[in-house]
Amino acid sequence: AARAALQPGGLRLDFSGIAKGHAVDRVSELLAALGATSHLIEVGGELRGEGVKPDGQPWWVELEQPPGGEARRTVVAAYGLSVATSGDYRRYFGYDGRLYAHSIDGRTGRPIENGLASVTVLHPSAMQADAFATALTVMGMDEGLAFAADMKLAARFMAHDRGGLVEVLSPAFLEMMDED
Repeated sequence: AARAALQPGGLRLDFSGIAKGHAVDRVSELLAALGATSHLIEVGGELRGEGVKPDGQPWWVELEQPPGGEARRTVVAAYGLSVATSGDYRRYFGYDGRLYAHSIDGRTGRPIENGLASVTVLHPSAMQADAFATALTVMGMDEGLAFAADMKLAARFMAHDRGGLVEVLSPAFLEMMDED
């Protein structure tokens, strides 16, 4: 009723949902300002490619595959493009014999349990790609895919399935595909 919040202690905020992407963007901007118009920057798995390599080729980046399944190999030309992935397989904790993802669903205050192994977002801004990858992971497959379609986000969803992993691509991601 008083529109107040109480922090009882022991609570920490983790801005890693955008921090690495923000750092990538700032370094890329600094390098461009210094005249380095072609570069590839990576901080903690989030990356951005600008310009081309000396041989004229784009910065080719293979998207990481979560453990537990065999997905097709996906390579991205990072030309003015950032790549960010959020997943349940790098940072997690165990309690009572169960593993919990480090991402918290703000609607429940609990670790997510929606079956997603990872979400990768391609976007011009590394910070926005980072934030969207985290948000889509928390939303889950159905809500996240609908949101990505509405926002025209290029997103790859990898979900746990009995047979391993299932890959689902947003319409914007599919439009970027060149199947060779």
